[in-house]
Amino acid sequence: MKLVITMSRRFGTGASIIADELSKRLDIPVYDRAYIEQQVNDRMYDSEAEAIRNLAEKPCIILGRCASDILKDRMNVLNIFVCADKEDRIKRIMKLEDLSYEDAKEKIDKTDEQRASYYYEHTGKTWGDVNDYHMILDTSALGVENCPDILMHYFEKLEYI
Repeated sequence: MKLVITMSRRFGTGASIIADELSKRLDIPVYDRAYIEQQVNDRMYDSEAEAIRNLAEKPCIILGRCASDILKDRMNVLNIFVCADKEDRIKRIMKLEDLSYEDAKEKIDKTDEQRASYYYEHTGKTWGDVNDYHMILDTSALGVENCPDILMHYFEKLEYI
C-alpha cells in the first residue's frame, strides 16, 4: 500500500482514535501537530509543509496541519474530514478531559475556530469545505468504532491494500 491518508477533523470527533486504529491495522505511522513541529526548527508554515511532503514519501496518516492542501496534487493521497454533532463532541470532551459542559463547549469552539483560522490563513480556503476532501465521516451517525472498519472495507474494495 502506498496510500497517504490526511485526516482533518473538528475537535472532539474521535478522529485520533480512528487514525490510531487505522495505523495499527495498516501498520503505518500517524503524524500529528506535535510530531510535525518536532521535525522543524522554526515552526514556520513552509517548513512544516516541507516536513509533511517528506513524511508523505512513505505510507502514513497525517492529522491536520493543512496536509490535505499541501498534498493535493499527489495521486496516492486520500483526504478525509471527520465531523460529528456538536452535542456528541461536547459529551466526548467532557468525559475525556473531565470538564463541565460549558468548559467543554468553550474548548471545542475555541479549537475549531483556531483550526479554521489556521487553514484559511495558509490555504485561502474554508476549513471543512466538502469539495476539498474525498470522504466525510460523521462519527455521530457512523460511530467512531465503526469508521476504521468502513475505511478498511473501502481500501480493500479499491485495492489500496
